[in-house]
Amino acid sequence: MYLNYFGLTEQPFSIAPNPDYLFLSDRHKEALAHLTHGLGDAGGFVLLTGEVGTGKTTVTRRMLDALTAQTQVAFILNPALSELELLASICDELGIKYKKLDENLKALTDKLKAHLLKNHKKDMTTMLVIDEAQHLSGAALEQLRLLTNLETNQRKLLQIILVGQPELQQLLKRNELRQLAQRITARYHLLPLTEAQVFAYIQHRLAIAGFNGQLFEQRAIKMIHQLTGGIPRLINLLCDRSLMGCVAHNQRMVSAKIVKQASTELLPLEDQVVESKVSTNFMYISAAVLMLAAGFALSYYT
Repeated sequence: MYLNYFGLTEQPFSIAPNPDYLFLSDRHKEALAHLTHGLGDAGGFVLLTGEVGTGKTTVTRRMLDALTAQTQVAFILNPALSELELLASICDELGIKYKKLDENLKALTDKLKAHLLKNHKKDMTTMLVIDEAQHLSGAALEQLRLLTNLETNQRKLLQIILVGQPELQQLLKRNELRQLAQRITARYHLLPLTEAQVFAYIQHRLAIAGFNGQLFEQRAIKMIHQLTGGIPRLINLLCDRSLMGCVAHNQRMVSAKIVKQASTELLPLEDQVVESKVSTNFMYISAAVLMLAAGFALSYYT
């Protein structure tokens, strides 16, 4: 709707993951450095947590993109599995063949160990990445810990990266999981963007989409930061709606007034709150409601 109006080549604030729009803030770079350092150790667990939409997937993808062909990766996207289902999924991801009629924890563990040793003899690293890891059961996490017992005299045979929401940190504080927690070689909690980083984020995405210059007023960016809590996915949603508002009002720059109007369309029950001083509590309430709106928008267009 607004591409021709602003001379854009494509939609800059789509909530669909597009690697061409990858933006690594200082916090994302710091998270990447922590994970890379952790993976450089002799194995064990690496932990990345953060609120929904803060860019955990962005950091993970950049890390995986930097791996060489000497690393084989198993990526588990749906970890709400039993111990047996988890082991089977890992074997499937690594291309390990097994007889489904005979599958049990011992058989799959033996198959996996043989594969890890084979990779080790070829100087290959084997890595397991589990997204949404807060959904792992305590039993499944314990099974993962047992997998890190597979080792040589020099190093673990399997590196495990757990990516999840803050609930994952609480889960790992359970007394029965203390042995696993002690094997975490690096951990990082990804925080939302600051106001300055929101400005850089918006400019970056506009530049990729073909716009050179500043399209958002500073007061508009401040309001976007307040309403979204600095969460990139929510920033995309609000910026996209604000650009539509510019077209509707025949304006060439996004003002705070347009952002406010866009937020009332997304948050119809909160439209009067924007006029008051935005408190920290409201910032996160707004972010949560915006996230719901993002979910509805994504399900509508897919």
